[in-house]
Amino acid sequence: MLSENKLSLLKQLVQNASNEEIIWTKGYLAGFLDGSKSDFSVTKETNVTNIPVAVKPLIIYGTETGNSKKVASQLLANFKKNKIQAKAVDVFQYDATKLSKENLVVFVMSTQGEGEFPQNAVAFYENLKGSEVDLSKVSFAVLGLGDSSYPLFCNAGVLLDEVLAEKGAKRLLPLVKADVDFADTVSNWETNLKAAFQNQGTSQETVKVQTANTTSRKQNYTGVIHHKVVLNDVGSNKETYHIEISSEDEIVYKPGDALGIIPKNSTEDVAFILNYFSVDANQEITVKDQKQTAEKWLLERNIKGLSKRSIEQLALLLQVGINSEKSDLIDILKQVEISKDLKIESVIELLLPIAPRLYSISSSSEAHDGEVHLTVNLNTFTINEEVKTGLASQFLADFPLDTLIEFYIHKNNNFRLPEPGEKVIMIGPGTGIAPFRSFLAHRDATAAEGENWLFFGEQHFVLDFYYQTEIQEWLTTGVLTKLDTAFSRDQERKIYVQDRIREKASEFNRWLEEGANIYICGQKNPMSQDVEEAIIEVIAQERNISVEAAKGVLETLENQGKYQKDVY
Repeated sequence: MLSENKLSLLKQLVQNASNEEIIWTKGYLAGFLDGSKSDFSVTKETNVTNIPVAVKPLIIYGTETGNSKKVASQLLANFKKNKIQAKAVDVFQYDATKLSKENLVVFVMSTQGEGEFPQNAVAFYENLKGSEVDLSKVSFAVLGLGDSSYPLFCNAGVLLDEVLAEKGAKRLLPLVKADVDFADTVSNWETNLKAAFQNQGTSQETVKVQTANTTSRKQNYTGVIHHKVVLNDVGSNKETYHIEISSEDEIVYKPGDALGIIPKNSTEDVAFILNYFSVDANQEITVKDQKQTAEKWLLERNIKGLSKRSIEQLALLLQVGINSEKSDLIDILKQVEISKDLKIESVIELLLPIAPRLYSISSSSEAHDGEVHLTVNLNTFTINEEVKTGLASQFLADFPLDTLIEFYIHKNNNFRLPEPGEKVIMIGPGTGIAPFRSFLAHRDATAAEGENWLFFGEQHFVLDFYYQTEIQEWLTTGVLTKLDTAFSRDQERKIYVQDRIREKASEFNRWLEEGANIYICGQKNPMSQDVEEAIIEVIAQERNISVEAAKGVLETLENQGKYQKDVY
């Protein structure tokens, strides 16, 4: 029994503690009793997690760019160090109907686009939501990875957490939302998980869902575009812009970071919609208790490349079939004869805010003082035989010089240069060259001694060799050790960067064996997969090992942070 004073203090502590703190405290006390009182203190909280526990958690991750896989892999490694028998699996390879047979499941789930699941997790979520599975014997915890600049921050994690609870599963910990700088959040979550594992089986109370506090380290700026030029020569199939932005404030960024903007719709598109509804631009409209002019609503709401959810809701509202998943609002309205009962407010309410767009920074603060540079391709595509352009790339292409523009710096700690003396292999076709211009400029300005090998590809040497003069100068001065280019349309057989990697297989593998770091930037599909396949083939061939073993080599490099991707 406790004395009256100690009992009073304990009651005060418990009353003011969060659920997570209570769970941790139970684990701490269990560890305290199992160990020695003489040495155990709060500063040694990790000792709690070193005590073997009887749980066998399953880690399921859903990823688009690889961040969730990295978190899951690190989590698995740390669990094993603490004698926790866990296993990790890609959500794409896991059958949702088998979830009821698990006792303890930890999810790491990324959010893509406008609050959507990664492509490899869509089927799992839909199958789980549509099933009658009973998860009452399952305890779970969800970590969502996302970007708080987006309107539906970590929405995939939110939806997953909700559906698991709906099916009867019990929350081991509250849902945690991790922003782009997720390292500290993940570390804290891991500590809480281990403490909760100590407690697993002694209590089956459902924890009320909470969102962990997230601290965004994004720095917002206002600047001007003072220089803009098309990098392609006349006759090219591409329209790629080099854009330079300056600000009165010091722009703080590192090689590998991205610049974020929130584009606005064109005045022509907004005018069409206003005219369609016979609404004046300055007419005030109230949507969800927020009032602003009709023009402002339409400038800032997503009307191009609508989300699947918006399309479904608009189809229901307008009573029209919508076939294309990339439909614009204007395309849909052209199919519908305006009804007197249809109000513009009803349509605006179904539109999401425009999400930020990220562009890899192609400058170095060490070499381009007071400036940040972008390399932006005007995105063009065809829908129903009509050529269209991407909202953000057109917004930047049309943005007037010396006019204020708002932007922020998106920290990308998962795409960083290694130590100055280490070798670097950079694979960046098209606008994937952007961060590698930053890498090379930085290594040049800081006199880094590590060797650098660049693979660059585009359609035509004469028309599409971005930053050719700078690259040749870096070759001359020795900053760039090796350059391999692939211009796909300059010969009958198309040649890509992955072909050049295979051609240089022996030297490529030698660089890897000497500790080189690999970086890939550019289109995810199919470029990054094709390049990764070529790298695996080279490793298998040169080391005389199986393809599966070569995949393991590359996976190890990725887990060590020596293989990094920035793909989209």
